[in-house]
Amino acid sequence: MTAIAVLGSTNMDLVAYVPKAPRRGETVTGREFRAVPGGKGANQAVAAARSGGEVTMIGAVGADAFGVRLRAALRAAGVATTALRTVEGASGTAHITVDDEGGNAIVVIPGANSRVTGLETGDESRIAGADSLLLQLELPLTAVLAGARAARAHGVRTVLTPAPAQPLPAELLALTDLLVPNEHEAAILTGLTDPRRAADALLHDVPEVVITLGSAGALHAARGQAPYTVPAPRVRAVDTTAAGDTFVGTLAVALGEGRTMRAALAWASAAAALSVQRAGAQDSMPSRAETDAFAGTGPRP
Repeated sequence: MTAIAVLGSTNMDLVAYVPKAPRRGETVTGREFRAVPGGKGANQAVAAARSGGEVTMIGAVGADAFGVRLRAALRAAGVATTALRTVEGASGTAHITVDDEGGNAIVVIPGANSRVTGLETGDESRIAGADSLLLQLELPLTAVLAGARAARAHGVRTVLTPAPAQPLPAELLALTDLLVPNEHEAAILTGLTDPRRAADALLHDVPEVVITLGSAGALHAARGQAPYTVPAPRVRAVDTTAAGDTFVGTLAVALGEGRTMRAALAWASAAAALSVQRAGAQDSMPSRAETDAFAGTGPRP
């Protein structure tokens, strides 16, 4: 079984479903509200666990009712939470508006996530025992860097999702084995709106890049190789909130199982396509069996 360590955020997603997202100064009437577990780190952990990975979550929740629910949701998905600390104060929250076309707008309030500034006792050993370490940018950069340093020291693949997009320290890029931005994040990082040009620019800093393109699939680029795009299955999107996290968590499991990158991207794209057809973040993530059935293939390298 592929071992995955996730150093990242846990948030309670407070989701409003509306026909059309409000413009600045505008009030609209929504049709539904849900409070569901999320956070990019926790989302990727759940996606990896449901895809068949043995997953450990490293992070923090608050000493509040949301924290209890967040921990319980991870455990229910099969994620180990020994390294998920409880700290004083509020858990992280994400305030999300989802429109009828499946698009979303998100405001994240870090809460307990802001207290994760580095590794705690035992975290380096947990990272050392993993095939991949999944990182995002909803924790302080000091923690992200500490995790990346530990992974590099122990020969563990580091997969970085640069979201929310921000300028990245040169050291973090140098410690990243696989960078997985979406096309908007890639444009922010490089100033280039064309995904292929952006990928080429990113290869100056990291050895391998996958840019997710939504319904257009995923673009892979690596030093010394010709770039290529793996198409995404055609589906009707209901809620795209956790599609990228579903993709990354599933991709990490596939790579840990020894699949080729092209095969891993196809399997991850199938999982993401399933997730956008369902509402919610972690609730939308498919099981391994569902992804296999949708992709029309079992998990073969």
